[in-house]
Amino acid sequence: MQGDNLPILRSLPTAAFAVAYLDPPFNTGRSRQAERVRGTRVAGPLEAAAGDRLGFRGQGYRVTRETTLSYDDRFADYWDFLEPRLEEAWRLLSPDGLLYLHLDYREVHYAKVLLDALFGPECFINEIIWAYDYGARSKRRWPAKHDNILVYAKHPDWYYFDAEAVDREPYMAPGLVTAEKAALGKLPTDTWWHTIVSPTGGERTGYPTQKPIGILRRIIQASTRPGDWVLDPFAGSGTTGDAAARLERKFLLIDENPEALDVMRGRLSATGAVFA
Repeated sequence: MQGDNLPILRSLPTAAFAVAYLDPPFNTGRSRQAERVRGTRVAGPLEAAAGDRLGFRGQGYRVTRETTLSYDDRFADYWDFLEPRLEEAWRLLSPDGLLYLHLDYREVHYAKVLLDALFGPECFINEIIWAYDYGARSKRRWPAKHDNILVYAKHPDWYYFDAEAVDREPYMAPGLVTAEKAALGKLPTDTWWHTIVSPTGGERTGYPTQKPIGILRRIIQASTRPGDWVLDPFAGSGTTGDAAARLERKFLLIDENPEALDVMRGRLSATGAVFA
């Protein structure tokens, strides 16, 4: 779908998605117009069923938010843009669903504190480090060659995760394990070594923020079942939809950039995706 993702997200049915993957624009110092709706959140059915205040923290969240953001006004503007979209992602997740928030080193430390307050610290599952080795090399510091993906559950005891469904990867020291283990490969850890999309490779669409399909494939394999719905409100080149279609999952992609929709139409036309 093309358009501002916030009103679209607000129009979707509650608890409809097994995974919400958010790869928002990284905060590079440019201000984004705030789109906040202030008010009191009514406890959802998950909280009522659990008998306590899992999820949004009420006053505790507000205190944490204002204290954290007081350190960096630039980030406060960015979070005013991102926060209502995360609130909607929480609402849209199924009771056993997982949020994957893809950021870089500029934002992840703020986001971790704030998501602990927003979702609840008990709902934090992982911080995935996606490490790659490509691009410019600074000589004044260690070059930044990784992104961070924060993983939070809608409920800390109910979330779906199947490590055995994930493609295995080769051992870095295969001589230290048996031949059988070396042939099978190992399950990934929370550090993912994966190249970026090659500028000359067949996967390349030309979209500037395109993510490798291997990253999304791993997320979807581990956190969804065939037929589940996957949400990506910052869809860009459509990698999430491509991975979901190959794994027989359903998907909803949103982006307000017409160029992104053009790329997705070309990339996903064979999947039967409907564009609006």
